[in-house]
Amino acid sequence: MQPKILFEDNHLLVVVKPQGIAVQKNDAASNDDFQSILKNYLKKKYSKPGNVFLGIVHRLDQPVGGVMVFAKTSKAASRLSEQIRRNIWKKCYLAVVDGVPKQKKAVLEDYLVKNEAANEVFVSKKENPKAKFARLSYETLETSGNRSLLKITLETGRAHQIRVQLSSRGLPIVNDHKYNKNAGSGSDIALWAYSLEIEHPVTKEKLVFSEEMPEKYGFALTISQKN
Repeated sequence: MQPKILFEDNHLLVVVKPQGIAVQKNDAASNDDFQSILKNYLKKKYSKPGNVFLGIVHRLDQPVGGVMVFAKTSKAASRLSEQIRRNIWKKCYLAVVDGVPKQKKAVLEDYLVKNEAANEVFVSKKENPKAKFARLSYETLETSGNRSLLKITLETGRAHQIRVQLSSRGLPIVNDHKYNKNAGSGSDIALWAYSLEIEHPVTKEKLVFSEEMPEKYGFALTISQKN
């Protein structure tokens, strides 16, 4: 795989993650995860003889594609992780859902719990000691039949957050085989990490990266034409 590079310098590697590939290996013998692919890309590009450092500072679910940032140094990884803790990053997603939201724009707040054994997340009560607060906002960009295209601003980064919060309100994401009981045979979930705004870990410059969602879900997905 030849990764699509959006930005690269001595500190950062910003890329487009394909759908259907894990960010990090689950099997020690496997090298088909995205991090390993990118390490191999850097190793070849710079003719590095030894191991290549590439820090994971955030993740996308395996079925989800879109913009990702990796750190090329441990210092950059530490500073980027601190930005996430301070809620400096701004993450925007696109999702095609089954259903039409009652409100064109809304803020969704829930408490989520993850079942580690089943790798599944569900909405819980605030009183649950394992529950974590989750918040996002969405805007309906377009509807067609019984499907809608949503622009989502993620304010917390919980596992499966967008998928669970939307599904719990009767708006499951198209082709989400874990949280959409009516998902068809399509293999690519209609959820895409469209844009990401960060602060450069060294220069402190504001950087914004974006990549359009593949046009295969029945909508014209050029966001710049919809805002």
